[in-house]
Amino acid sequence: MQSTFSPITFNKTEIKLLNQTLLPRIEEYEVYSDYLDMTDAIKKLKVRGAPLIGIAAAYGISAALNTHSASSLIELLEFYKKLRFAFYQTRPTAKNLFYALDRLDKVVENPNISSVDQLRESIEAEAIQIHKEDELSCLKIAENAANTLFNKKDNYTFLTHCNTGSLATGGIGTALGIIKYLHNQGKNIHVYVDETRPLLQGARLTAWELHKERIPYTLITDNMAAQIMKNHHIDAVVVGADRITKNGDSANKIGTFQLAIVASYFNVPFYIVAPKTTFDTSLITGDEIEIEIRDDLEVTRFNGIESAPIRSKSENYAFDVTPNNLISGIVTEDGVYFSPYKFCDK
Repeated sequence: MQSTFSPITFNKTEIKLLNQTLLPRIEEYEVYSDYLDMTDAIKKLKVRGAPLIGIAAAYGISAALNTHSASSLIELLEFYKKLRFAFYQTRPTAKNLFYALDRLDKVVENPNISSVDQLRESIEAEAIQIHKEDELSCLKIAENAANTLFNKKDNYTFLTHCNTGSLATGGIGTALGIIKYLHNQGKNIHVYVDETRPLLQGARLTAWELHKERIPYTLITDNMAAQIMKNHHIDAVVVGADRITKNGDSANKIGTFQLAIVASYFNVPFYIVAPKTTFDTSLITGDEIEIEIRDDLEVTRFNGIESAPIRSKSENYAFDVTPNNLISGIVTEDGVYFSPYKFCDK
């Protein structure tokens, strides 16, 4: 099973991105060749989703190296350091970004690389491989969930948060990928979609993907989740993750933590769905995760229009951390993990 569209394509010197800030009204692809424009696109959420951020950074660095007029390997290596630093600073919470950068570092550190062309070709091959691996990972995640968790009946109702589909990954998606896979198997699926304030990734992006796939869904505001679980049978809440620590604590889009609390109250299974590239076993618990804080204008304005009194103070945490005791299972390409979560370095 493949995605019906790709939010990112790469051709050596250019990256073509679907501008996610314009969805669902406008489906527009933009072409990037300058690395500063690419880092800006990541910061402004034109490209987003933990796995896709890593892919975009790898492609951005490769394109920049391919167009740089370095006369020596030393000069190109110095430019790589500058590129790495620029992408490193874009989004602090998503582990996949740093995973991709670490992969490229290993290429750069290879003592067998002895020329400018060899470095460019090796970085490009690694960036493409990171993308391919994530595509395969998404499919394996969906297969594991279908075989282990959702194989008892033909009808399933899910509740989601944020966007975890093709717009966030290199393939069919993580949590949303499971839903697409089950639908493709012929199961009757219905999805309650949290709109996901303040930037409405659920309303703008997840609903857009479900519409494209012709999967039935109902859009709800974030604060309707408890009432929906009370009034309707929900088989599971499935969400993604941006970083998972050694004990299973999981950082995801703001609002996930409270959704997990509500799911626990109503005894609804709550699953984190993510590739192993999202795991950060250097951190013991979620308290150690750096949480990105974004511009408060995202809260006080909508589409450039003031939605609160001018000069209102606000806080804009982009993520929160769900403690492991509220997580029913963590679905990865290696299988489904259940409590107690004790992830080790591999």
